[in-house]
Formats: sequence, C-alpha cells, structure tokens
Amino acid sequence: MTTKIKAGVTNEIVGEACPVREVLDRVASKWSILIIVAAARGPVRFTELERSIEGISRRMLTLTLIARELHQSLLSLTDWAQRHRATISAARHRYDTERSDTERSDTERSDTERSDAG
Repeated sequence: MTTKIKAGVTNEIVGEACPVREVLDRVASKWSILIIVAAARGPVRFTELERSIEGISRRMLTLTLIARELHQSLLSLTDWAQRHRATISAARHRYDTERSDTERSDTERSDTERSDAG
C-alpha cells in the first residue's frame, strides 16, 4: 500500500526520485556550481580554485569537492541530458501542445456553457 506524503506524491515516487534528488542536491548547491564553472577548463589546483571563487572558505571548498564525486555526477548527468536532448525537447513540445489544447477546450466549453445558460 502506498501512502501520500504531499498531494499527489507517494512514497513510491519519492523512493524512485531519491537518487536523482541526491545528484541534483549536490550539483545545485551555490558553491558546487561555482566550482564546476571554475574547473571546467581542465585540471586545476586546490589553491587556484580557492583564489578563483570569491567568498569560499578553504573548509567549504574541501567539503564541496569530496573526492571528485561531484565532477563524475555532473558528467553522468550531462551525458544523459545530451543523449536524450531530442527526446526531452519532443516531450516538452507534446506536453505544451496538449496542455494548450486542453486549456483551449476548457475555455470553449466554459464559453458554451455560459451562452447556453444565458
């Protein structure tokens, strides 16, 4: 049996989303993004990173780097997104079209109901 956590979200969905959420939480942090941008040009020394990211402490940089796991997670995520770019784009287009058609139908139905009532 599934239990609802929030409206429309079950434990099953949360369980399936957990690995994705972990990657996004790691990649989406303020410092992670800055580190990725600073290190995108290739190998870089710790002190070079520290100097190039204004406001980051040595401790925060150390905690954020965590043995290149961040870089590997990002590479995997980027690779997946690039391989599925066309599919994602097509799915977004279908969703937007269907949503637009549904909203248009709802509006037309409301207009018809109002005119029938009046």
